[in-house]
Amino acid sequence: MQSVILLLGALSALTGVAFGAFGAHALKTVLTPEMLAVYQTGVTYQMWHAIGLIGIAFLQQQNHESALLSWAARLMFIGILLFSGSLYLLAILNQPWLGMFTPIGGVSFLTAWTLVAIFAIKKPHQSRYDSARR
Repeated sequence: MQSVILLLGALSALTGVAFGAFGAHALKTVLTPEMLAVYQTGVTYQMWHAIGLIGIAFLQQQNHESALLSWAARLMFIGILLFSGSLYLLAILNQPWLGMFTPIGGVSFLTAWTLVAIFAIKKPHQSRYDSARR
């Protein structure tokens, strides 16, 4: 599962860079400054959460069976699609109704990070010394 999450994280980062470049170059003269800012917000959140997905993939290498991490990854990717995707479409198509999907993506992000925090709280602390003795 972690290889799928790593792949989704890498592809999200890849497309985030591509969307960012597209916005900075191709859309700069097409969109209003307000809509360009909306678009850029989508890129920013996509990039941060792509890094989050990659981090979850690395956490899962040591915690293969963690349902919390699996759900966090799913919700983070859904958040990218809904939050960032709705902002891209809102900015490009100028259809305000698309903004109704943005908060759902935001809640997905918040829930994903909450699950990562719960995982961190539940995970028993293991020092390097304890690991070396085993």
